[in-house]
Amino acid sequence: MMRFLENKVAIVTGSGRGVGRETALLFAENGAKVVITDIDEGPAKEVQDEIVNNGGEAIIVCGDVTLAEFPKRVITETIFHYGKLDILVNNAGFTMDALIHKMTDDQFQKVMNIHLLTPFRLIREAAPYMRECGKEEIAQGVVNHRKIINVSSVAGLRGNIGQANYASAKAGVVGLTKVVAQEWGRFNINTNAVAFGFIETRMTQTKELSEEVDGEKMGIPEKVRQLFIDKIPQKRTGQAREAAEGILYLASPLSNYVNGQVLQINGGSYT
Repeated sequence: MMRFLENKVAIVTGSGRGVGRETALLFAENGAKVVITDIDEGPAKEVQDEIVNNGGEAIIVCGDVTLAEFPKRVITETIFHYGKLDILVNNAGFTMDALIHKMTDDQFQKVMNIHLLTPFRLIREAAPYMRECGKEEIAQGVVNHRKIINVSSVAGLRGNIGQANYASAKAGVVGLTKVVAQEWGRFNINTNAVAFGFIETRMTQTKELSEEVDGEKMGIPEKVRQLFIDKIPQKRTGQAREAAEGILYLASPLSNYVNGQVLQINGGSYT
């Protein structure tokens, strides 16, 4: 079986759970050396153990991705262990939903920080190992594609009631993606986004049964969940593995002439 990411080095943020976890596992199955990042060490260690037990390679860099010093730390650790960076997946995130007249500045800013400011900082920090390396390779006549995949959402394309912060941040991710694609495309860096619809993760679980993050319950009320599902042409939610497969495509050589695009993974919704 062909392994699409043989000997590639990939950072996947938020890879202890959900789509990030499945992406890290899928990347490792395809030959990548994976840098797992998560705010919680326990889930990150479980992913690392699964990768290593299956014959793959992975390291963990845990911490709060929204802290200003985190991007430098994760990039530095990646280069120290593996000597290069081929793929960056900006996946980490959470929701803090409220109707706009009830949303606080803190709720708005926290969601903007993790979904938009953090990817910007990570991309900027990666420049010497992606942009500058690509520039040097081109001067030597070498073509070597590197990939940046930013996780957006259909909420960022069309809005969503109760998610002024999340929709604004995810719309910003699309804009950021298109700018980096234009600025760095000449260095054989493909920058694309995935916009997920209803994927089964902590953020889309039944809110009444969900855990809290920073004092806020994650998830969606069950009645609202069912309304969303009823509108999906395939009449089901997507699985995290299916979402990760879209990310794998954008990280693989199959997408070497795909740049600045938004791949919607939504079961046919919003076509």
